[in-house]
Amino acid sequence: METPAQSGASRAQIVTLTMNPALDITTSVDNVRPTDKLRCEIPRYDPGGGGINVARIGHVLGASVLALFPAGGPTGDVVMSLLKDAGVPFRHVAIGASTRESFTVNEGSTGRQYRFVLPGPRLTFAEREGCLDELRRAALSAEYVVASGSLPPGAPADCYQQVADICRPLGVRLMLDTSGGGLRHVSSGVYLLKASVRELRECVGRPLVTEAEQLAAAHELVDSGRAEVVLVSLGSRGALLATQHESQRFSAVRMPGGSGVGAGDAMVAAITVGLSRGWPLAKSVGLGIAAGAAMLMTPGTAVCGRADVERLFEQVAEPAEV
Repeated sequence: METPAQSGASRAQIVTLTMNPALDITTSVDNVRPTDKLRCEIPRYDPGGGGINVARIGHVLGASVLALFPAGGPTGDVVMSLLKDAGVPFRHVAIGASTRESFTVNEGSTGRQYRFVLPGPRLTFAEREGCLDELRRAALSAEYVVASGSLPPGAPADCYQQVADICRPLGVRLMLDTSGGGLRHVSSGVYLLKASVRELRECVGRPLVTEAEQLAAAHELVDSGRAEVVLVSLGSRGALLATQHESQRFSAVRMPGGSGVGAGDAMVAAITVGLSRGWPLAKSVGLGIAAGAAMLMTPGTAVCGRADVERLFEQVAEPAEV
């Protein structure tokens, strides 16, 4: 499928891969109660999945992006229609099953948020290979590939290692943001690995209670050759950055309360955009901190605004060496 929004997309500087995309549905209700029918507000629909979110935010920040993903059924059609309306370049691999939905309910009386994430369709071997073939073609002229999000049911655990093996001989830097088996089975070829503390714990099999322990675990991944850079997201406390020669701590931008949905995707997107501009790593991570904070100002999974990111970027403090 090719649309006007996709013309020239094969020459995108940043290519994103979403193996398990979703149609994100967000609504609100005064109180969440069992059994009762809950009369919700008018829902908001957004195209979702890690790589798609990265492409949407990268597009807002003015980068040359291309989103790759499998799509099928009515929900897949809606995801593609929403991306087309937003002007985000994309290519999809048609699949027989329907793209999943994710459902978020905000409870007005308490401010709590309830997120229901469906597993997604099981892709056939041919469908998975079709996604990797599209990636090979797009990566030929890309500088960065961002593989982000969960793997669909039945996908091989080493799927993201296959992505790394595609990127490495092409000299394309791979940015990886995933969890579970998809993370544990990556052994080499990643430029920047972004992980939450929970994901890092699952990866190394230890509780990692202190920041010192978290930073040490990040350095283990660097020393083992799995990634050149490991960024540990600390949520409202900022982030830790580990490279072969450096250890840095980034403070978060102080923000009032808000939904953190999509903040991690925004961070990865903005870091990749900064690097694509030729910025140093630390400055690019600072842009990522700002973009993650800006997502707290948006409803549901709506993307942050460029002006908000740039304003908050001015408030990001210099990282501290640790």
